Amino acid sequence: MTDIFFNSPNWQKELASAVGDVATLYELLDLPLPSQYHAPKKFPLRVPHAFIAKMKKGDPNDPLLLQVLPDIAETLPVAGYTTDPLDENNHNPIKGLIHKYQSRALITVTGACAVHCRYCFRQHFDYGANLPNGEDVRQICDYISNDKNINEVLLSGGDPLNINNRRFNEWILSLSNIHHIKTIRIHTRMPAILPSRIDDELLAILADCPKNIVMVLHINHANEIDDVLAKKCQQLKNSGVVLLNQSVLLKGVNDDVETLCQLSHRLFDIGVIPYYLHILDKVAGSAHFDLPIERAIEIYWQLLEKLSGYLVPKLVQEIAGEPYKVPIDVYQFQRCT
Repeated sequence: MTDIFFNSPNWQKELASAVGDVATLYELLDLPLPSQYHAPKKFPLRVPHAFIAKMKKGDPNDPLLLQVLPDIAETLPVAGYTTDPLDENNHNPIKGLIHKYQSRALITVTGACAVHCRYCFRQHFDYGANLPNGEDVRQICDYISNDKNINEVLLSGGDPLNINNRRFNEWILSLSNIHHIKTIRIHTRMPAILPSRIDDELLAILADCPKNIVMVLHINHANEIDDVLAKKCQQLKNSGVVLLNQSVLLKGVNDDVETLCQLSHRLFDIGVIPYYLHILDKVAGSAHFDLPIERAIEIYWQLLEKLSGYLVPKLVQEIAGEPYKVPIDVYQFQRCT
């Protein structure tokens, strides 16, 4: 691998100026500030200006706004919604490492994200106890090196692209030295939220990696896709990165067939393959985004009718204790006609 030279990137300045005040967000969107609004101190509002610019001004129901705006419903306890819905705390053998699936291991390289999505399944995760330092990195790599069943490593968090290029490159170099690792997968919201993060240094790191690089974007609505994102995706593809997308089925955001069809078409237009459509993880504070499984299946049947097979993401649910993403049995309920 060649030497990478690191500069001070503009994306970090953009990230530092992200909006964290609810009243400011309302003002930027030309919305009247409600007499009462939710401004949590734990897991507060966080959204960069680049993502706000994609929201429709004057629309309190904008689907991008709804994903990031704190709602008082988050404070209501709902039976079945927990702080660790995927039981990750019991699959955390080493600080910074989650190993739930036989052939894959996940590293929480950071607890930080550019945006705080209100349905995030790790919003209660104890990142303070799981941020790996230099010694932890060595232990993680030793763990992976000693388990030949692991052939793919996921860089996650938080958002793994929230760390700077130097630290990101250190992870790539360390993992690239493990012979039986075939693929490094990066799960990120950054290209859609803060596209300037995809800079020349990062592209060079990815292009220079000897392993397969898969980047799984997280885009829930076609309005998140614009010409800037399209350009960044093309640059990633030119660097040898395979681009997939996962979405979460969210009430009031994308829970209708036309919205999801438009998303699949726009993703394909920019060279991204629809990969997963997730049933919402039942994390405490997110119940207002959930919808009945019958409705999810009804939407999925309609997607099968309207889209070519390669545009239909897999409808899945992550269930604590299961050794894989669980495909939804779409025959479990009678199809609505």
